[in-house]
Amino acid sequence: MKIYTKTGDKGETGLWGGLRVPKDSLRVQAYGTVDECNAALGVARASGLDGGLDGLLAKVQDQLFVVGSDLATPGESANIPRVGAEEVTFLEQTIDALERELEPLRQFILPGGTPAAAHLHLARTVCRRAERWTVTLGREEPINEQVSVYLNRLSDMLFVLARAANARAGVDDVPWNSPRMGG
Repeated sequence: MKIYTKTGDKGETGLWGGLRVPKDSLRVQAYGTVDECNAALGVARASGLDGGLDGLLAKVQDQLFVVGSDLATPGESANIPRVGAEEVTFLEQTIDALERELEPLRQFILPGGTPAAAHLHLARTVCRRAERWTVTLGREEPINEQVSVYLNRLSDMLFVLARAANARAGVDDVPWNSPRMGG
């Protein structure tokens, strides 16, 4: 199978089912940003996470392929898996479990710490962008509502995961010290 097809040379791409759309359509922006988030998670995984956190991210990466295919498939299709409440529950349970091992958050923190945590913070911001594109798409076209819920919860999980990566590496969160107002 060749990696290039030349079918996108004029600025269009194909969705599942054969529909051709512009590469800058809302749907392509949404699933393209999900793909970008997945790649950012790959970088985080390559940055030296412990085995438990790496395993969580491997599962999330698999789920993000489902999210992407869900967004790339307008309408119904028996052949495409869809994101559901089960995936959202997995994220919520992961957040709860990780928070039990962390000090309570008392102030805003700066993204950073270990390289892995910094990459997780970056992935979180990409995930938020994917969520924004998905919300915009959902105003224009019907989508699976669970996709937006999943992306919202995933960004929360990535924040907690970044804190856990730092804590497990013995690195403290870096508090944000707000600048003083006035003279």
